[in-house]
Amino acid sequence: RISITSPYFVPDESLMLAYARGDAAAFDALSARHKSGVYRYLLRNCGHAGVADELFQDVWMSVIRARASYVPSAKLTTWLYRIARNRLIDHWRATGHVELVTHGPDDDMDDPLDALPATSGYEPEVRVRAREVAERLKAAFATLPVAQREAFLLHQEGGLELAEIATLTGVGVETVKSRIRYAVAKLRTELGDL
Repeated sequence: RISITSPYFVPDESLMLAYARGDAAAFDALSARHKSGVYRYLLRNCGHAGVADELFQDVWMSVIRARASYVPSAKLTTWLYRIARNRLIDHWRATGHVELVTHGPDDDMDDPLDALPATSGYEPEVRVRAREVAERLKAAFATLPVAQREAFLLHQEGGLELAEIATLTGVGVETVKSRIRYAVAKLRTELGDL
């Protein structure tokens, strides 16, 4: 059993192995550490909060089911985001969507970014500005080709290294590097005034 008094000093792989041995606190620490990034990765790739919620639950259920067979052959984040990516691909195949669906003003659901707790000021001007920035960010992500968006999000949201993204997506490291570089350039163009 791992002492989870300070889980930030325990490597992910050790937490997963502890969870496989029955330490529920290790799973809680892993979930707390990665749930935001995994959710944002799913949401920004599928664009719909309801779908992202469902996929998010599927990802964590897959982690729970795989705990007994988990072998730390790579970083846990690579394994976790592979599960998330595979679940997205399964969703796209099942729905017949190759391109991503974007969340727009006509959707019935509220913007999931609004549900995140505020970290600064509740003044109306601050909230309006934050909403405008969030809308611009979503619009900028929507302009990225799928492969660039995926590489960028795996790097930024998932914290994966270039080689890990290359392994996960089945392309070369130089291709991943190019995709991220093009995504950053396009986002800078779209959001340069921010």
